[in-house]
Amino acid sequence: MTSQQIQGRATFNEEGIVTALDISHLVTEDDTPVDNFQSAQQQRLLVEPLYSSEALPPPFLADANVGLFYKLDGDPIVPDAMLSLGVQRPEDYSEKRYHSYFVWALGKVPDVCIEVVSNQEGNELILDRASQRKGKTQSKKEICAQIKVPYYVVFDPLKYIQDADRMNGALLRVWTISPVGYQELTPAEGLVQPGQSVWLEGAGLGLTLWEGPFEEDRTRLWLRWCDRDGTAIPTGAEGQAIARQQAETARQRAERLAERLRAMGIDPDKV
Repeated sequence: MTSQQIQGRATFNEEGIVTALDISHLVTEDDTPVDNFQSAQQQRLLVEPLYSSEALPPPFLADANVGLFYKLDGDPIVPDAMLSLGVQRPEDYSEKRYHSYFVWALGKVPDVCIEVVSNQEGNELILDRASQRKGKTQSKKEICAQIKVPYYVVFDPLKYIQDADRMNGALLRVWTISPVGYQELTPAEGLVQPGQSVWLEGAGLGLTLWEGPFEEDRTRLWLRWCDRDGTAIPTGAEGQAIARQQAETARQRAERLAERLRAMGIDPDKV
């Protein structure tokens, strides 16, 4: 944000410190529907496990399909999912300045921005012709590099953008910021099959390609957060199932021990 932008839309106190910004011109909600069912499911899978597990220490903010406003004048970008460490949602949603991710209000850019490809014209890696005709000049990746988002992720589960200029055969590619812009964190061929993962050191999490059921019995390919070993961070439902299984295993072990004690003439209730 330039000093000229601030001067035109800011309120200052007697010490010359900005106390408020006029954001009435910004569109934070436009009622545009999410792309499709798979995108909606994938977004939930990238957000819910972080809150239902203890994979990250609070505070942090993880959300999906929310505007990322990085300058006071101009359109935001809208990542399919994003993660920001060390910040949290405001307690009061009634004010417009708390409706979206305003970089100047939260004090930092997100740590991870994730794009899930749902068609061939999403501007994830290169600017499509329709956007060029509208006067846009930068892809989402170029914008994230410009504002120095530490990690930029593109997941192409249905293989919509597999040409050489974009995913070039990969299902998942991850870039990390460097002094000269983005450098690819994934191998040159990207991640190409379930079970492969990449570790994001600065985020304290990894991302893995995972094949299995989520919210239904049907098996599909998903992008999931994982630990350093590549094990997927469980959803709340998965965590409950694991806890039940562990409790049942412990019960069975205790019952076997009790049976052995009885065979030895020992009352297990008195041990």
